[in-house]
Amino acid sequence: MSRPHLTSNSRIQYAVLYTVFFVALISTSHDMTAQKTNLYLLSGQGSDERIYQEIDWDTARYNVTYIPYLIPESGETMNAYAHRMAAAMDTSNAFSLVGVSLGGMISSEIKTFTNPEKVILISSAKCRAELPWQYRIQRILPFYKLVPKNVLKYAALIAQPLFEPDRKSHAEVCSAMLKSKNKVFTKRSIQMIMNWDKLDSDPEIIHIHGTNDNTLPIKRIDATHVVKNGSHMMTLTRANEVSAILNNVL
Repeated sequence: MSRPHLTSNSRIQYAVLYTVFFVALISTSHDMTAQKTNLYLLSGQGSDERIYQEIDWDTARYNVTYIPYLIPESGETMNAYAHRMAAAMDTSNAFSLVGVSLGGMISSEIKTFTNPEKVILISSAKCRAELPWQYRIQRILPFYKLVPKNVLKYAALIAQPLFEPDRKSHAEVCSAMLKSKNKVFTKRSIQMIMNWDKLDSDPEIIHIHGTNDNTLPIKRIDATHVVKNGSHMMTLTRANEVSAILNNVL
């Protein structure tokens, strides 16, 4: 059977149709990418991006970006530090924040001067009242100032396994994260936490907390989502449960 003969006009029409089709396809693909929301991650004081390594992110909807920590200035407040951290984020377009521990505290501060779609805290505190008493009392009696920077850093290597024993399932990565921390960052970030002056607990913040968190005990926390037997390290150790909550609320 012979192929139908195409006139010159027919060829031009087909060429135009193909061009329109591919332009529309490329535009649709571009729009789908543009519609993604930026999702910025902040880690804890003794961790980095590896704290999120087991989390299953919805990358079809979010551009997920980890924001590395800056070295705090001497005497810098949490709010001032949050302003400097936010400078690495595109807050002019739709964005959301997820913060673990210290990262959650900073995220709650960023929310006071930007307009994120969602702010999610994991194993963290929304305001000073949610910190345990031994943190709050050191604003008056700052014993931590007497401890050398090197001692503070390596004390964490001893204390973390004692306070959060379930880290043993990820002991190697937990130790590696602690060892990689800058000793100046460690001491100055402690100062920021001890002197944190945020009094209001924002009801719009989504807060995921574990019942076995010995670093920030749940008894002082007004959590929106509770992970039974979850520890301060549950972003790693209970990643399936944390992922399910995150992808449900995001």
